Amino acid sequence: MNRLEGKVAVITGASSGFGRGIARAFAAEGAKVVVSDVREELTEGGFEEDPNLTTVEAIEKDGGEAIYVGCDVTKQAQVRDLIKAAVDRFGRLDIIVNNAGIYRGGKLTHEFTEEDLDACFNVNVKGTFFGAQEAVKQFLEQGEGGNIINLVSTAGLGGHPNQSVYNTSKGAQANLTRCLAIEYGEKGIRVNGICPTYAKTALTRQLFDDKDFDEAFKQSIPLKRWGEVEDIAQLAVFLASDESSYIHGDLVRVDGGETLSRYSV
Repeated sequence: MNRLEGKVAVITGASSGFGRGIARAFAAEGAKVVVSDVREELTEGGFEEDPNLTTVEAIEKDGGEAIYVGCDVTKQAQVRDLIKAAVDRFGRLDIIVNNAGIYRGGKLTHEFTEEDLDACFNVNVKGTFFGAQEAVKQFLEQGEGGNIINLVSTAGLGGHPNQSVYNTSKGAQANLTRCLAIEYGEKGIRVNGICPTYAKTALTRQLFDDKDFDEAFKQSIPLKRWGEVEDIAQLAVFLASDESSYIHGDLVRVDGGETLSRYSV
């Protein structure tokens, strides 16, 4: 406990799913958390505890400290205002988790529209770029380093059928993570990516409820189960803490061993 005591963290896409789990885990470890999303309410159909509570309410129920700041990560001005709100409220910034993301799939490459491509690049790439960019500016001003964690995906590590626009955006996000690590490591700013496979969130509820898909997916995983939000949240806590002080520029798979048989990274 208290591995993040005294830290201030901004988490995008934190009203539901991975972001909500990370926000609650950070708060439980002593961080002051800025919960950000395009809306404060949970996405319906998820697996969250306390679904009647917003993320801030859930954190406060557990005795933590958090505020909500609305933000569309595709708009740089809004991301800039998000970082400013964190500093205005808590006095500094130590961690940003660029978790906000969007998925488009179910088509062959020639069937995707320009709108599909733009949606993935605007949220997954520009959103992460703007979040990292504005956080770095604040970290450099403070002069004490900082920590950037990007929620990438196993889709950023290789190819999959029927989701080329998503994989392409996640590949860009993975390379952005590497570039940031190279550029800012000497300033004490650590940068890492988390690469989950399918996990139980509102975005995967339909697939989880499809018994044929559920069985086929579990058979593709050496650990024979779906990922849980807590699997990702606890890794994020580790990467945000001093326990991982020499881990930098990595893209950490959280996939139950799925990619071992698909390709080597």
